[in-house]
Amino acid sequence: MYSPLAQFDIICVFPIFLESIGLDFSINNLVLSLFLGIILGIIFLNGFVVTYLIPYNWQIFIEMLFMFVFRLLYEQAGKNGILYFPFVFSLFSFILIFNLLGLLPYGFAVTSHLVWVLYFSTSICLGIFFIGIFKYQLKFLKIFVPQVPFLLYPLMIFLEILSYIIRSFSLGIRLSANIIAGHILVHLIAGVVFALCTFRLFIVLLPLALLIAIFVLEIGVACLQAYIFTILICMYLNDSVNLSIH
Repeated sequence: MYSPLAQFDIICVFPIFLESIGLDFSINNLVLSLFLGIILGIIFLNGFVVTYLIPYNWQIFIEMLFMFVFRLLYEQAGKNGILYFPFVFSLFSFILIFNLLGLLPYGFAVTSHLVWVLYFSTSICLGIFFIGIFKYQLKFLKIFVPQVPFLLYPLMIFLEILSYIIRSFSLGIRLSANIIAGHILVHLIAGVVFALCTFRLFIVLLPLALLIAIFVLEIGVACLQAYIFTILICMYLNDSVNLSIH
């Protein structure tokens, strides 16, 4: 791997091509990482199925994470948003798992691929929009009508609609850009450490310490990006379930 961007290449792992019908069912590293993330997510969420009166360490961690996301949703969307807690918690868990999987050796950063993340973010934002439509019908469209002088209505309505559409794209671009930047930085520093391994040991120690520090920072960034993605979804959900605040 000579290029920092080579780690984001989609590579075929298990080629499956049916020549008789002309279909390609090959499994690449992206699909494999998605399957692995889903399996780990199911195992992770299984902590809610098997619980004990006296919790053990893993159950304590799950309950703390549960309460963290619950408070996050309640603070942003209020009582009306609690109905969507299972979705929000699952969303946070899977994004966190995918972000952390990309940091493992030979791991593939699923959330670094802009097309996949944009499809993910736009579909969620579209679903949130339909929640508002189904709940408030045409009254929901008043979120695009700000309190401004009458002459400014055409311009401001256009800007409100444009900003509503753009936020679904910015949601995905923010996540993808941060993951890509972090992985490239780790790759570059790791390349320097590898190159210095041919010299004396004390020369390698400083770049190695820097690499460890950057790697720990990337773990924090992976958690932070899952948090930012989730809190923004909660804020957008608030627009659809609490129309009266507009």
